[in-house]
Amino acid sequence: MTLQEIYDHLDRISPFELQEKWDNSGLIVGHRERSVSQIVVSLDIDEEMIAHAKEGTLFIVHHPLIFGKMTQLDLSKYPSNLLEKMILKQQSMIAMHTNFDQTHLNRYVFEKVLGFTPVSQTPFVCTAKGEWHYKELLGLLKEKLNLQTLKTVGRKEHITSIAMTTGAGASLMDEVEADCFLTGDIKYHDAMKAMSEDLMMVDIGHYESERFFAEILLNELKVLPLLAIIANSKNPFHIATI
Repeated sequence: MTLQEIYDHLDRISPFELQEKWDNSGLIVGHRERSVSQIVVSLDIDEEMIAHAKEGTLFIVHHPLIFGKMTQLDLSKYPSNLLEKMILKQQSMIAMHTNFDQTHLNRYVFEKVLGFTPVSQTPFVCTAKGEWHYKELLGLLKEKLNLQTLKTVGRKEHITSIAMTTGAGASLMDEVEADCFLTGDIKYHDAMKAMSEDLMMVDIGHYESERFFAEILLNELKVLPLLAIIANSKNPFHIATI
């Protein structure tokens, strides 16, 4: 298959036009008419993945390798160092970021991973109603997302509504109508704002809440006459023990 044929398939299942204005989903590296030998699906890409993948591989990732303005290609620095290695091996990359959040990722994690029943969903925020106790909810999150620790803002013993956005979604708290908001990368000033508005928040991790991207997308690629495999992206953070 050509890169263009695969791109068109991805666009049908999760239209790239849905991405946010600041995003860079779509074709990142590659020639649209070039044949693809295999597909590797991953949350992110690293040097080891590129080295182990054969020539002509297409990487489909969640996070765009080129993000924001690039004014130079310093091949000793990230992400130019990875781009050079990919180009030398005629490898390609397509990113499915905020478009895939809206069409697949948020609802999948909320419903299939955490077991909540959505009663409403905006483009990025899923909400459920029910009855949860503080310790019960935190135990569920640690188990289902494989979290060793949890950072929380506020404490509500009795919770009747939960909202969630995967990745870094604290900027969406004004859209949340729930007792508790689950998201990753909660900053200090986001936490201060949440406390002042009596919104309980739980930091469920950026990597931990989005690591399901590859398994979701792989299921959508089974109809293609091409081998697609998952490469396990590494969490850049770890819990230090001294």
